[in-house]
Amino acid sequence: MEPDHGALSVRRMRWFLRSQGWAVGHDRVRRLLRTTGLEAVGPKPRTSAPGAGHKIYPYPLRGLRIEGPDHVWATDNTYAPMQRGLAYLTAVRDWFSRYVLAWRLSLTLEAAFCLEALAAAR
Repeated sequence: MEPDHGALSVRRMRWFLRSQGWAVGHDRVRRLLRTTGLEAVGPKPRTSAPGAGHKIYPYPLRGLRIEGPDHVWATDNTYAPMQRGLAYLTAVRDWFSRYVLAWRLSLTLEAAFCLEALAAAR
């Protein structure tokens, strides 16, 4: 494992340096990385914080008591990488029972297969 452009965390950098014969600990590696300006590639803290002027939409289910099946449904779209391209999956779930009511798989990301899943859930 070679460190490339500081993409290693403190633990991995310490492991790499020790494998090269350097006797270093976490604190020294952390200080050296901070001094040289190197940092691990990864999400920074508060990446989900809204920006200035960003509109915050209300959550429509806040305070709603979901007391039985077929009261609230949810849908989710995701993709699965395949050998050539992607396959898209949409699922309709019952929020109360967490049961999958219907799902559809498609090779194109069009609204039609999402609507088919919704129609099948009814």
